[in-house]
Amino acid sequence: MKVGVVSFPGSNCDEDAVLAVAEHLQRPAVLLWHKDHDLQGADVVILPGGFSYGDYLRAGAIARFSPIMQEVVAHAKRGGPVIGICNGFQIACEAGLLPGALLRNANLQFRSMPVRLRVENTDTVFTRRARAGAQLTMPIAHGDGRYTADPETLARLEGEGRVVFRYVDAAGEVTDAANPNGAMHNIAGVTNATGTVVGLMPHPERAMEPLLGSADGLVLFQSLLQTM
Repeated sequence: MKVGVVSFPGSNCDEDAVLAVAEHLQRPAVLLWHKDHDLQGADVVILPGGFSYGDYLRAGAIARFSPIMQEVVAHAKRGGPVIGICNGFQIACEAGLLPGALLRNANLQFRSMPVRLRVENTDTVFTRRARAGAQLTMPIAHGDGRYTADPETLARLEGEGRVVFRYVDAAGEVTDAANPNGAMHNIAGVTNATGTVVGLMPHPERAMEPLLGSADGLVLFQSLLQTM
């Protein structure tokens, strides 16, 4: 299994993602420059966090037009695994790989803090080693993380079980206080219909070992080993 991590101007979590794969999975990982048209044989693609193109116009809106995204979209359409993390989630939504949109946080503040997530769906390429209902702690760092979709899309996502992660409190309950950005239905992550494309606002690549405060992000990367 080879993992490609897309690097856009303004990405700041691309090296973290490469390190997570290379050190913790012991699998090859390569950086894919935004102007390229070559995935370099990557079996899995990571759209990392950061501020691609300075988040001008709208977070992820410019990055979706990068040449490399033509290859990423084609890879996803072939059933290839893609995960969008934070800014990568925004890009995936802008590119039509995932439904919905990420808007400015409801409190209009940048939030950088650990959050608690409940695993809602274990039938994706990135959650197969997780336990349904398990609570994971990961950090967030975003100003535009409020997941939003029209009522029909929300109903479809909920009805098809395509919400992957939800913000919860210490008791595992969905509450307004546990929601760091005002996301609809406390949604922190969603998947496409086949479970091969996943987007989430929290950063699993920053939660790979206890020294960093949590190793709960490791399960997303380990799930790849069960699939690929």
